[in-house]
Amino acid sequence: MARESSKGKLLEAGFHLVHERGYGGTSVRDVVNAAGAAQGSFTNHFASKEKFGLDVLELYFDKIQSVIDQTLRNEKLPPLKRLKAYFDIHIAAIAGYDSKRGCMFGNTSAEATDDNEALRLRVVEMLDDVTASVEYCLKAALKAGELPKGTRTKDLAGYITSSFEGAILLSKAYRSVAPIERFERILLASIVKG
Repeated sequence: MARESSKGKLLEAGFHLVHERGYGGTSVRDVVNAAGAAQGSFTNHFASKEKFGLDVLELYFDKIQSVIDQTLRNEKLPPLKRLKAYFDIHIAAIAGYDSKRGCMFGNTSAEATDDNEALRLRVVEMLDDVTASVEYCLKAALKAGELPKGTRTKDLAGYITSSFEGAILLSKAYRSVAPIERFERILLASIVKG
């Protein structure tokens, strides 16, 4: 039981460090110190820093999945309200960290994927899952008459995911959620059925 809680402490501490500093900017020593764990404990739980990075991504993805369940896949809300709620939850979270952390998918893609194929492939899978949830929401909006007939939901979902990631990256650079708010405002105004 102690081993598992030690692993949990390492993952939680590592999650916050990686989200704040990036994968490359977070050393094993940083993680161990932040977790208040013994130096050798890291290698007891993770075969490598890459394995640790993948586990941290999984922890982040679990948090994103929770947001998706509350919003994009929440059948109790009208579809475009789901989409807006998805953006708004992210905007509030990003604002809570003064727009310094961004999205772990985008951060990892920008700094760790050239040298680490396993991280790159896992980020792609996770982004594909997010895009599928956006498309699920858009299909519901199309069926409900909230989007124009003929809307290509798969293409629009891919566009939304990539544009949202770009807006988050800009918000990190500008230290402001304004780029994400602008993205949300223009996107929702442009896709709503005339």
